[in-house]
Amino acid sequence: MKRLIPAVKGTRDFYPPQMAFRNWLYATVRQVSESFGYQEWEAPMLESLDLYAAKSGEELVKKQSYVFTDRGGDEITLRPELTPSLARLVAQKQGELVFPLRWWSWGPFWRYEKMQKGRAREFFQWNVDMLGVNSPEADAELIAVAATFLRTVGLTPQQARIFVNSRRLMEAEFDALGIAPERRMEVSGLVDKRDKMTPQAWEAYASELGLSRAQWNGLLTLLADGERWKQSEELRRLFAALEALGVQEYVQFDAGVVRGLLYYTGTVFEAFDLTGGVRRAILGGGRYDNLLADVGGEPLAGVGFAMGDVVIGILLQEAGLVPSLPTMPASVLVTVFDKHFWLASLALASELRRAGLNVVCYPEPARLPRQFKFADRMGIRFVLVLGPDEAANGAVTLKDLMQGSQETLPRQQARDRLVTLLG
Repeated sequence: MKRLIPAVKGTRDFYPPQMAFRNWLYATVRQVSESFGYQEWEAPMLESLDLYAAKSGEELVKKQSYVFTDRGGDEITLRPELTPSLARLVAQKQGELVFPLRWWSWGPFWRYEKMQKGRAREFFQWNVDMLGVNSPEADAELIAVAATFLRTVGLTPQQARIFVNSRRLMEAEFDALGIAPERRMEVSGLVDKRDKMTPQAWEAYASELGLSRAQWNGLLTLLADGERWKQSEELRRLFAALEALGVQEYVQFDAGVVRGLLYYTGTVFEAFDLTGGVRRAILGGGRYDNLLADVGGEPLAGVGFAMGDVVIGILLQEAGLVPSLPTMPASVLVTVFDKHFWLASLALASELRRAGLNVVCYPEPARLPRQFKFADRMGIRFVLVLGPDEAANGAVTLKDLMQGSQETLPRQQARDRLVTLLG
């Protein structure tokens, strides 16, 4: 047998049903973004590697990026994330832009990651950012955008929730525990691994890191305290704003949210799928007030988040929340009765398109039952027949496959009815 060349590992094929879901997800993030007044923007798929060397971690640049040298000798990468591009675009026109910026984007990204369920090497990502405002209320708005998306797609707070922490709160807690600044990255890594290890292994890991018994007990107390946020004015203001925004049921404090804690400068948050035994991250973000420094811009406050399409797609499928999505954009099929009426059928289809309808004309003469079957399998509701009897009377036969009915009408009347039904 002939060997089929497979798709590149980590990429996905989008047949019409998968494409319909992707377009629906894109339309949903657009609706949510625009409901808060965010403007859509986009950046190139290709960027200079120097941009990521300036803004991203060494692992992303050296191990996860798809890098190549172009014919001019420049090192180019397929973009693995959007924040460096955002920094570049804003820095280029910082004096011309109107702040605060509320920007959102949706597009493809590439990372050479270990393959597992919920991760792909080519994926689509929703990015939302507010630049030029430094307040817990601004942070709350970004969290509200994320929560509104969860609500819009039908996920309840029992199925998905956004967990919030604060870099400043954790710095104060680490100070109180006597954890030196140079050790905070590894201690944050310890906290992040808590759900991925057995309690015994996790405690052993803490011992390896050299935590004292008092520090260990203090860390456990911190992680178990769901009310610790009340000691932070920043978080008190944040939760008050979330209540005013009507999304507080989707948000919960969790001192265990530490991913990116050394990158973010204030609030940090992640949304998790709660439907299974293992929490899957849906989206994540936080406040980053050092966005433009490494690309030559002036200091600028910012807060944002990103959501990939893979995990949310799996979650919505598993939860039965994907709506019935048509894959055929046309609702009308014009049949070709025989070769003598071929051109007449093409002209009829063109007339209907000029009236604003999406129309398929069968591509060749064939038995009418075969053409009706084609329409039924493709989800096309209305079928028009233009044969000798219809042509002699200036009429067409309109068949409604959903209702199982048909009638012969004057040609213009049939067109007007279709425009009324489908317009």
